[in-house]
Amino acid sequence: MITDQAQALREQVERRSRPELPPGSPLMVEAANPATRTARGAATTGATARTIAVTSGKGGVGKTTLSVNLAVQLSSMHRRVVLLDADLGTANADVLCNLSPASTLAHVVAGRKRLEEVLIDAPGGFRLVPGASGLAQMAALSEFERSRLLAQLHQLETRADVILIDTGAGVSPNVLGFLVAADEVLVVTTPEPTAVTDAYAVIKTLYRQKPGASVLLLVNMVRDEVEARQVFGRLSAVCRKFLQMSLRYAGHLPSDPRVQMSIRRRQPFALDASATAARAGLSRLAHRLDRHATSARSEGLFRRMASWLAR
Repeated sequence: MITDQAQALREQVERRSRPELPPGSPLMVEAANPATRTARGAATTGATARTIAVTSGKGGVGKTTLSVNLAVQLSSMHRRVVLLDADLGTANADVLCNLSPASTLAHVVAGRKRLEEVLIDAPGGFRLVPGASGLAQMAALSEFERSRLLAQLHQLETRADVILIDTGAGVSPNVLGFLVAADEVLVVTTPEPTAVTDAYAVIKTLYRQKPGASVLLLVNMVRDEVEARQVFGRLSAVCRKFLQMSLRYAGHLPSDPRVQMSIRRRQPFALDASATAARAGLSRLAHRLDRHATSARSEGLFRRMASWLAR
């Protein structure tokens, strides 16, 4: 059954080099305008967006806050960024952006909306695909629903430079599917032992499914870089010993009361000039990730996820 669905998805990609869009939609207008396509990039080249999945072993480590602010930071570097809130069931990226979307990812999964129709402009210049909060069924999609979502995701791949995916915490099949398909996986942890242990569980599960996965570790809410490097060093040593893999250091973000204030104000701290320490760490992370962000990909997220479903 899964193999049949994946094959159908592949055939759909082959039949449609460009997905059908509603007349008058923003992406249709962009696709019809050669000047816009040239100015905004990949639509004329066939290049696919680089996908970065942001995940964690447990909740409460600042994963969604990081995802939103990383989207703002990359947008400030003149990248076309889409943030997909794929934290199915407990999504809140829209809350952090002070947005109240009329439609969410749940409408896409149900077949009532196209993904392009639920895209909204977010503070800082990126575009957000709002997730569905409080819907338990979103956390356990059927294979058919997941396949339908993948077909919609294909729309984004030639119309963005970077697709950030804010996944749920843990290692559910929905989370793992995004992690396996992404170009890079950014694992967020704090120095707390439980957070580090759970981060390792995610890395181990991913690496068993995808040996050679590109995994980076971001240590959040630390006193300083020394503490962050210590956390990274311990986890990196365990990965080398038991998984024979090299974990990459993505950087750190310090504990900063201004970050908590920005969350309460529902405004990304990347737009707050006073949050200098947090913004400096965020800028370093964005530049690390951006080194290969605009490189063309031979196959996109859609194809890789379809291949993963076919296993």
